[in-house]
Amino acid sequence: MATTTKIFGFVLLVITTFMVFSVSCSSATVYKVGDSYGWTTKDETYNYFWVADKEFHVGDSLVFEYDPLFNDVTQVSGALEYEFCDYSSAKAVYNTGHDVVTLTEPGYMYFISSNRQQCASGQRLVVHVVHDSSRPIPPPPPSEVLPLGNIYKVGNSKGWSVPEETDFYYKWAEQSHFDIGDKLLFEYGNEDNDVYEISGDLEFLSCDRISPISVHKTGHDLVTLTKPGVHYFISSKAGHCEAGLKLRVMVGPLTKPVTVPNVPAKQMELTLLDQYNRWLGTFRPQPHH
Repeated sequence: MATTTKIFGFVLLVITTFMVFSVSCSSATVYKVGDSYGWTTKDETYNYFWVADKEFHVGDSLVFEYDPLFNDVTQVSGALEYEFCDYSSAKAVYNTGHDVVTLTEPGYMYFISSNRQQCASGQRLVVHVVHDSSRPIPPPPPSEVLPLGNIYKVGNSKGWSVPEETDFYYKWAEQSHFDIGDKLLFEYGNEDNDVYEISGDLEFLSCDRISPISVHKTGHDLVTLTKPGVHYFISSKAGHCEAGLKLRVMVGPLTKPVTVPNVPAKQMELTLLDQYNRWLGTFRPQPHH
């Protein structure tokens, strides 16, 4: 009798575990990348059309189908590698011809073909994975929590587009004070524009788009200002930056007193502000008449 009870309990446990597993998996979705086209060169079809009506969740899967004799799937680590079809430090490489990739964490995932010509011709995919609402993402450690900031739409009603005056975005930035935690909203038609964040004033002045810090190209990009100092943004499209489609914003530090030996804090604050205004005026672009 005792043995029968133990067996019955074990069977019940197995059935219950299977039911829970089935319920937890039933909400996951399997997507065949490219639908009937599969994984091939299709002139940016994947990012402009295929992902447009889809929302990807943690636990969903992507199925890549292709001819493994001529193709593969390479997962790269970030937007820069994706933009330049750089597979030199890939996170993962799949080459079976029927690869099932499970989306295991929230955030952006980047996939390209290691054939650089095919990648440049559109065989690449970006998916934004969101967390299931029933399993909320835990908050970051206190050191990573940013202040609740303001959202500034770059260019106001004009958005992010080639201006009539080359100093338009300079004037726009002058009208606002930006702090850590604020966000810049870039809105534009993503077929013929993008947003590159670049590293310094020299790159900004020369419209150097070779080594961007980050690349945004959704047409509705929300960029959080996480560090104090000067932040630089340009368009990488030919002639756009040179025509004035570039933005430089100064982000103020957190409101925290800084003690400098032998220099009163108030005097130091004014001195730094004067130096910044003098420096910024040196590079102020002149409008064309």
